[in-house]
Amino acid sequence: MSDFLIHTIDEVCWMKNEWPVKAQAVGGRHYREDMVDQNFDSYAIEYTFKDGTKFYMEGRTVPGCYNEFASYAHGSKGVGVISTSGHVPGRCRIYDGHNLSKDKLKWAYPQPETNPYQLEWDDLVEAIKNDKPYNEVERGVMASAVTSLGRMAAHTGQEISLDDFLHGDHEFAPEIDKLTLTSDSPLMADPNGKYPIPLPGIIKNREYA
Repeated sequence: MSDFLIHTIDEVCWMKNEWPVKAQAVGGRHYREDMVDQNFDSYAIEYTFKDGTKFYMEGRTVPGCYNEFASYAHGSKGVGVISTSGHVPGRCRIYDGHNLSKDKLKWAYPQPETNPYQLEWDDLVEAIKNDKPYNEVERGVMASAVTSLGRMAAHTGQEISLDDFLHGDHEFAPEIDKLTLTSDSPLMADPNGKYPIPLPGIIKNREYA
């Protein structure tokens, strides 16, 4: 979920030129059986921006189910395909109305298109070779933080603001600054070798017991 959502969040926030201010979400475990991990099999997150507009993310990691890696923008008069095929190629296009049929196509980015991941490397290498400023740390950190905000909203069952998430006292990895190669993990398995799972609505202020 996280890799997909980080890329999608970055796309949407690039268009909005801002980050969402809050999130609420649902999720569930369906076929974990003997898996020892803490993840959900499905997530559905509603992000809200300060002007009230919404960004909806839906993710499922269940083998055998319908599979799609894409982002869409729905408006009152039509739909825009932000990206498809895992962004490579994105095949960005705009349709008149909400049916993605060829006769309703109004615009499409010319093909073939350059791999966006290669373009990122090209920009970085050019900046290094020509001693140009190039720093995407803040954007990368924020995209990852907004992803974690959505996951925490699902794992706790609460609506959480970005401000509360960034300034809360919850530590995802307590005392990580003291972690060494011989330290115990910040989160330990129980006697059966399993890790604590999210309990939405029961544990409301952190992701795990």
